[in-house]
Amino acid sequence: MKDWKEALLYLEDGSVFRGKGFGSRATAVGELVFNTSMSGYQEILTDPSYKGQIINMTYPLIGNYGISAVDNESEAIHAFGLVIKDLCEMPSNAKSIKTMDQWLKEQQVPGICGVDTRQITKKIRTNGTIKALISTEGISISKARQICQEGQLRGDWMKEVAVPAKTVLQPSDATDQQSGTTEQSSCACCRTPARQIKDLGQGFQPLHVAVLDFGVKRNILKCLCDRGCRLTVYPYGTPAEEILGDSPDGIFLTNGPGDPEEATEAIEEVKKLIRLSEIPMFGICMGHQILAIALGGRTYKMKYGHRGGNHGVYDKNTKRSYITSQNHGYAVQYESIILKGMEITHLNLNDGTVEGMEHRDHPIFSVQFHPEASPGPQDNSYLFDRFIERMKQAKADSEGGDR
Repeated sequence: MKDWKEALLYLEDGSVFRGKGFGSRATAVGELVFNTSMSGYQEILTDPSYKGQIINMTYPLIGNYGISAVDNESEAIHAFGLVIKDLCEMPSNAKSIKTMDQWLKEQQVPGICGVDTRQITKKIRTNGTIKALISTEGISISKARQICQEGQLRGDWMKEVAVPAKTVLQPSDATDQQSGTTEQSSCACCRTPARQIKDLGQGFQPLHVAVLDFGVKRNILKCLCDRGCRLTVYPYGTPAEEILGDSPDGIFLTNGPGDPEEATEAIEEVKKLIRLSEIPMFGICMGHQILAIALGGRTYKMKYGHRGGNHGVYDKNTKRSYITSQNHGYAVQYESIILKGMEITHLNLNDGTVEGMEHRDHPIFSVQFHPEASPGPQDNSYLFDRFIERMKQAKADSEGGDR
């Protein structure tokens, strides 16, 4: 690449890593984390849960299959920077439409390559995630230190990455515009064509799912659409009364970035939803953590979190172990939640942290990992099926009671 730029990664503890810059000529401060995935870099960078973070990829070669038009998990890159060992400048993939360098330039995101990502990962594992600066602008070490010290890490990014207005998505990815409302006719978060309504059987009536958006991944919405759900995606902090007024069959709490305890408005509305209804609820990642807090539990910041596509999880209900995709820096405190009516259903096989839970009396369950797992693995899609079955059963019980 002819326009290599001198780049540096400066860590808050004074560590400096020099390399070659690619992508945008820019400087950014964020939380430095590592991800162990061997593929899926496009999905990772566009996952809203990475808002405010600089990602260090442990797999050495990045960009080898290029960037496609269909693999984004949102409309833009949310990570603040990318740190890699080797950058592939000539990707080989029929779906590739641009290189990693071109893409990061367009998205105004800086990248650095040619650094020892193994050493960086070991430092994070030993000392924990750390504030860092990435720059491709040729700034001095003293300037980098100053900017890094002045930069602030935020924990409330979930308030910014959600949809700005209530958004409707049908199983066919098309719906009629409802006059006199702010609803959109299709969801910008989920452009991948879903199964057509006519393929779901004659007389099919889609289940209506209220999606509480904290930074949802596109493939989560697609997994629900593919199972015949009509989705209403709500902005952060939407009042519980408004959500219940739309008569959902189920409530889904999405993933998202930041500290779950800073989602104070969302936590209060989820408390109301639990108190005012018996509608089935399913939470993933941030949604899992917010449910725990709303039910009286607590969360804590992990030393370096779980980020990658190969985390082992044990499901006590199925008595099976699964390989899961994960991306989180916070976890639910075990002791705090079992005293609040929750049963722990899933445990991490590496460190024993809480990976899933279910309420003893209410139709509420959640998992810390990502069962939609784009680009993979696909071991855990059964959880979406479980949510569908609970909604169907609740709807059948309600209709039976009405008669």
